[in-house]
Amino acid sequence: MADQLPPRPHRGLPVTTRLTVAQALVRFLAAQHTERDGVRRRLIGATWGIFGHGNVAGIGQALLEHRDLMPYHQGRNEQAMVHAAVGYARQSNRLSTHAVTTSIGPGATNLVTGAALATINHLPVLLLPGDVFATRPADPVLQQLELPYAGDVSVNDTLRPVSRYFDRVTRPEALIPAALAAMRVLTDPVDTGAVTLALPQDVQAEAYDWPEEFFTDRVWTVRRPGADPAELAEAVREIRAARRPLVVAGGGVHHSRAEDALAEFAAATGIPVAATQAGKGSLRHDHPQDVGGIGHTGTDTADELARTADLVIGIGTRWTDFTTASGTLFEDPGVRFLNLNIAPFDGHKMAGLPLIADARSGLGELTEALGMHGYRVPDALVAGYTEGKARWEARVDACFTADDPDAVPTQAQVIGALDALVDESDIIVNAAGSLPGDLHKLWRTRARDQYHLEYGYSCMGYEIPAALGVKLAVPERNVWALVGDGTYLMMPTEIVTAVQEGVAVKMVLIQNHGYASIGGLSESVGAERFGTAYRYPAEDGTLTGPPLPVDLAANAASLGMRVLRARTVADLRTALAEARAADTATCVYVETETSDSVSGAPPAAAWWDVPVAETATRPSAVKARELYERHLPARRRHL
Repeated sequence: MADQLPPRPHRGLPVTTRLTVAQALVRFLAAQHTERDGVRRRLIGATWGIFGHGNVAGIGQALLEHRDLMPYHQGRNEQAMVHAAVGYARQSNRLSTHAVTTSIGPGATNLVTGAALATINHLPVLLLPGDVFATRPADPVLQQLELPYAGDVSVNDTLRPVSRYFDRVTRPEALIPAALAAMRVLTDPVDTGAVTLALPQDVQAEAYDWPEEFFTDRVWTVRRPGADPAELAEAVREIRAARRPLVVAGGGVHHSRAEDALAEFAAATGIPVAATQAGKGSLRHDHPQDVGGIGHTGTDTADELARTADLVIGIGTRWTDFTTASGTLFEDPGVRFLNLNIAPFDGHKMAGLPLIADARSGLGELTEALGMHGYRVPDALVAGYTEGKARWEARVDACFTADDPDAVPTQAQVIGALDALVDESDIIVNAAGSLPGDLHKLWRTRARDQYHLEYGYSCMGYEIPAALGVKLAVPERNVWALVGDGTYLMMPTEIVTAVQEGVAVKMVLIQNHGYASIGGLSESVGAERFGTAYRYPAEDGTLTGPPLPVDLAANAASLGMRVLRARTVADLRTALAEARAADTATCVYVETETSDSVSGAPPAAAWWDVPVAETATRPSAVKARELYERHLPARRRHL
């Protein structure tokens, strides 16, 4: 007779807790943490929500049930809630973020723009839209999308292409793998972005016996991988062979907290450092190797260095068209690219030599290896960019200077007045319009996280809710939302949330009666500023009549914000100082000078490819097409 196995010892049944799916999810989220460099943080710091029939009895009830575990913020617009969460996540170095819950239907689809912004910018945010019944007791239900060819598609599927991870939890027990996968993506420095868990409204309220292990504290380590030795050796050879190298610092420098490592690398080698919109502030403006922004909105100094560079070292950048001037900026026939990036997808762009590593780890290894060889750029290169930087600073001073304190300020002078007031503790938030170009050229960044520009998606309406999210992350600091009239009209809703929660964000609201940035672009491509002004129609049907009698300052005040009106340069300086000292949400409203005779920021020093009509009868478009065709031969694919 075969030997029999001894009976297994009885270990008892697993300990379970009966909760709804929504209650279990809230408890789970409250127990998730990140850890990097030995510092632990809560992963989901709070949940934003607007409630409807698709989430009020599920996530809404769960947030009430577990209000001691999960802070809640009441939003006014679903897209704005995502922007606020993204602002918080970026200020938290992607180590902490917020969740966003919505009802089904328009509440869910309003998330799409915010989700795209988060994913494009590699910033984590957790989206929890309600969904239609999984059990289909009635079909269709209110706000349900019906498709003749598919019964398992809802409006939430619009979030699939803009999410780094998407799952629909159609059974209670399916939450466990879905939630764990969601946390993995949120904390992955390569894959992070918007993560969507679609939650059918009946499943949210369904009870299940959950293993207690699901709710124990879980720590997700955010890794800092070093470089492959072979790739590192090749990178060192490329840099040592270069005579005119240039660093292009992107947002990955900030995400990695690699600013100090970059400063050491630049000081040791003498290599000049230009910055993308996301990377600006990687070096302080007064660091000897900082040469300012690069690309279409860059400084003359940086763009001239780019044109003559023989090696371009991209650090944590995606190489967008604004950075490369649509493939026309890097003109040297033999120019090579070296890409230090944690994401292989970006590391191989521009046919560059990839150095796949965390930015801080990789920079430290490069500095050490180059130091062993005593590498430093030629003195002539240092002298050249030092002189160029001094010339540019003189141009900035000229843009900021207002000879007449009683004059209406230009937009550049508004920036200059704020620049003269702030210190390294202040943070400015902006995203769209003409301000990003002016700020990229002119702003003198004093701290690694002072310059918060969302320019991956350049989303109008981002500034106010994002500033709210930033302020929630660092309540002790002054946070400024710089907003044009066009972007203000898109999304002023979260002013109400700031007032409700006593969050003392500061807003500079600039009135220039229209889409100033697109108006300028329209004129340059022969579209004659058509449809870009906020004015009454003229006799010919164009919007070129008198300005509309819209009072945005009164609107901001009606939403509960304290408003200070500034009509002159002197008024502006006084109002900004008063706003900075305020302990409540405060707006400085200023109408700027827009006439062509008044000097603003320096013009673009590099091209941007916006195709112009190939055939047209209007002389402006014909002329613009001729100019466009002169630029086309300069476009280049770096192979």
